[in-house]
Amino acid sequence: MKYLLACFLFFFNSSAFSQVNVIVQWNPVTASDATDTIYYNLAQKLDWNDFKGKPQTRSIAAAITASGYGYGMTMQTRNNKTNIIINVYCFFNKNNSWVKPGMKIDYALTHEQHHFDITYIHACRFVRKLRAAAFTRNNYEELLNQINDETYAELEKMQNDYDGQTKNGQLKDAQYAWNKKIDDILSTMVTK
Repeated sequence: MKYLLACFLFFFNSSAFSQVNVIVQWNPVTASDATDTIYYNLAQKLDWNDFKGKPQTRSIAAAITASGYGYGMTMQTRNNKTNIIINVYCFFNKNNSWVKPGMKIDYALTHEQHHFDITYIHACRFVRKLRAAAFTRNNYEELLNQINDETYAELEKMQNDYDGQTKNGQLKDAQYAWNKKIDDILSTMVTK
């Protein structure tokens, strides 16, 4: 009886560890000019016309970049094999991004572009972590959430460090150092 029970438990539990194939890719999203979203493209830089939100006059910032990354997931199981497809994207929200009157200068736009670049850097790191993860049918949801939370915390920290160390772009030497740091990181990013 113990042998039968052990065999049943092994058979029952082995399905949880059956083959899981994870495909992580960039979502080939393109937005029309009519939408409030811009999807990250290394060849396309932000323009002040992209900042459509209402400026917060009490803010110490000259402008705000509302950006983030997201993902969609589909899962298919057939013949005891599971395919998980995760599509990742990085975006800028036009309606939540703003610039104060009189602040539309190239220097400030570079600072805001780098906020979007920092988001993209972490979206790439998210993709790398997902590709390196050991997903199973039992852990994929928890592991995906854990990797997302960890990467998002790192993203927030870098965004806060960037604004803190540059005093929102007011400290020019610090801003130039961050410009170089971000540009150097971007030059190593591959999103395939």
